[in-house]
Amino acid sequence: MEGLEFRRKNESLDKAEQESASLSLLAKGAGLEIMEHKIKAKTAFYLYPAKTYETFEFFYIIDGEIFSEDLNIRLTRGDYFTVRGLYELVFFDVIKEVTFLWVINEATFRFLSEKIVKLISNVKSVGEKDRYTKEHSERVQSMSIKVSKKMHLTPEDTDNLIVASILHDVGKINVPEEILNKPGGLTDEEYDVIKKHPTDGAEMVQDTYYADISTIIRQHHERINGSGYPDGLKGDEITIGAKIIGVCDSYDAMTDDRSYRKAYTPEYAMNELKRLSGVLYDAEVVDALEEVLIEDGILNKV
Repeated sequence: MEGLEFRRKNESLDKAEQESASLSLLAKGAGLEIMEHKIKAKTAFYLYPAKTYETFEFFYIIDGEIFSEDLNIRLTRGDYFTVRGLYELVFFDVIKEVTFLWVINEATFRFLSEKIVKLISNVKSVGEKDRYTKEHSERVQSMSIKVSKKMHLTPEDTDNLIVASILHDVGKINVPEEILNKPGGLTDEEYDVIKKHPTDGAEMVQDTYYADISTIIRQHHERINGSGYPDGLKGDEITIGAKIIGVCDSYDAMTDDRSYRKAYTPEYAMNELKRLSGVLYDAEVVDALEEVLIEDGILNKV
């Protein structure tokens, strides 16, 4: 039924196994992650301060027993606690293997997911193959996050953008090194190989719990007048995440050295984006990126 999603016992979106613990992602959405966290007996774990006061966590003990000597408190099945505004580490000993229901309003699981970690490793491998764009994905991610804040994206859209932006070129793992580093212009056949990377990247992400970002990765070379690839989408057919990555990706490509040319200046790159604003690129995204670059001291305020 639309609006409902059911899963059976022992099913999850993704799992992360560690030596003394395991984590299962049960659900995600609206900026929340809901997980089942199991920690073996005779081990310890700790709660640590979040980056911002807005981070809120809820732990419900499904089974097991934990004890904090510092707080002199023992918690067992049915007990629960919340975490917000913590300013120092809190340690617990696991007396009996414990299973938590863990709810948090901040993206956490992607740092532990074996599938996501492997894909990020592929991105780094692309950087090793393509010496001119080794840190490209990190720069695009940084700009995309700042633009998303300017545009007031929802927490869920921002979280998806964070992952999609770092993985947007993961499909280039299938592109031969001699094409990536070719000093001259590409032949039509070579360009066709390059143009497959959004589709390949989307397929690589499809079997992860971040399958919803596959659309963003597939669309990041679409342009609002329909001249992009792979599907020739126009305007609102393109997701906002893909529009943001498309602008940040183009800016970084212009301001980075390439095998066939030297980097353009930030001023030149921004003028090009503004010239093509409303034609190839979303005007609101271009304006937001310009604000970000001015605030970062890269561009002078006009």
